[in-house]
Amino acid sequence: MAIHCSRICLQYLIHLAQDNVDFRLPEIRSLLSLRGKPFDPGENFKEKSPFWLLNGLSEEDVNSIMARTVCAKSAFELWGHGRTHSELRNTLLKYPTENMSPFLQKDSTYKINVYTFNKTLEFEDRIKKIDAMEYLSFEGRVNLRNPKHIFCLLEDYGTDPNDIPDEPLYIYFGRWIADGQRELIRSHSVKNRHFIGNTSMDAGLSFIMANHARVKAHDLVYDPFVGTGSLLVACSHFGAYVCGTDIDYNTIHGIGKASRKNQKWRGPDENIRANLRQYGSEKLYVDVLVSDASKPIWRDGVLFDAIITDPPYGIRESTRRTGSQKDSVKPSEDYIGDSHVPVSMAYHLSDIFTDLLNFSAQHLVIGGRLVYWLPIYRPEYCEEMVPLNACLRLVSNCEQTLSSHTSRRLITMEKIKEPEETDALAHLSDPHFSPYQGHNAFREKYFSGISKRTLTGKEETNKMAANGGE
Repeated sequence: MAIHCSRICLQYLIHLAQDNVDFRLPEIRSLLSLRGKPFDPGENFKEKSPFWLLNGLSEEDVNSIMARTVCAKSAFELWGHGRTHSELRNTLLKYPTENMSPFLQKDSTYKINVYTFNKTLEFEDRIKKIDAMEYLSFEGRVNLRNPKHIFCLLEDYGTDPNDIPDEPLYIYFGRWIADGQRELIRSHSVKNRHFIGNTSMDAGLSFIMANHARVKAHDLVYDPFVGTGSLLVACSHFGAYVCGTDIDYNTIHGIGKASRKNQKWRGPDENIRANLRQYGSEKLYVDVLVSDASKPIWRDGVLFDAIITDPPYGIRESTRRTGSQKDSVKPSEDYIGDSHVPVSMAYHLSDIFTDLLNFSAQHLVIGGRLVYWLPIYRPEYCEEMVPLNACLRLVSNCEQTLSSHTSRRLITMEKIKEPEETDALAHLSDPHFSPYQGHNAFREKYFSGISKRTLTGKEETNKMAANGGE
């Protein structure tokens, strides 16, 4: 297929990482929407492929995406592509000379890289592939250390490591535009984080959540289950002001037992603010406070540009709220002891998600996004289990598998209207808006799956012992 002739409507090639595959499309769509651009893939688009062709973008659009994405590795201005090197040659020779010439001048320097997906080539084979492209009129000098322009020959050998073909399934050639932000996964790793907890969010997933929420500079972002602030760190990296609440007094104040190996107690400067200071974004820290997510503490009206959170599932962190099922005893008027610290009671997952969606409907700006994790027992999952709200539109629903029987789904929703009195009636008349009570048994189902695997393992061991260990 001939490539478009105008530099206004070039095709771009995105090379994507093969981890968190389910999160890639929503991330790229969200970043494009920040630029007001639709996701317009090329022909034969395959979501699971490591290479995507995108239409209708400018180089500025591509640079904007790559300045934020942690799902994409690199982006290229596509000059040619085909199923064979012969097809590649034909498309390259048809590519408009006026589009190529600015990068092939005598006074420029360049280098050509060869990248193969799912196959390793010897150095000599790479050189042969570069030499075979002598039909391109490069007039500049080769500079391997600091070239002005970088070109890349990319070969796709499929995604099955057990069935690698001799010849590539598809070949691309283009001019390198920019790399993604995969380095953030290493630089912000929780292993090197100043303040961490048992459930601190992975750095890569934190940045993915921030991108799904379309967090940008000067936004105000809120996390109602803030924990050790991993999501605030990611959002502040993109220039947003951040704040959060949590019911755990010790976590908010950075005191108590440490989560690190070989460290018994947390140090005097282990807190969320110190985490932002570690990455140079302390000026964007608004504050965090001890608060129960089930209780209203905020004034009425819109407050936040995005709400991003990872609610507790009852596995490593309990799902609790303040209150008691016992009769409360009011202290006497002349009581002068310490202030009362309320006891806690169970906070069911169905109630957590209902409260979270209602809060977001009340306090997000129009167009603001809610991004949160929903734990799922996989054998029972169906889309009707995802909580809904009349004011929020479901944008994406991505799965991260935790075990053979459990997963969590990253849910992204966008506020489309302000709450109305009739919304309450919609919740009563439409079963889709009713809380799914099955979420409340997630903890029991999670551990029942572990118990079944343990019993199965013991039965297998006993069987082997009975057969003489064969």
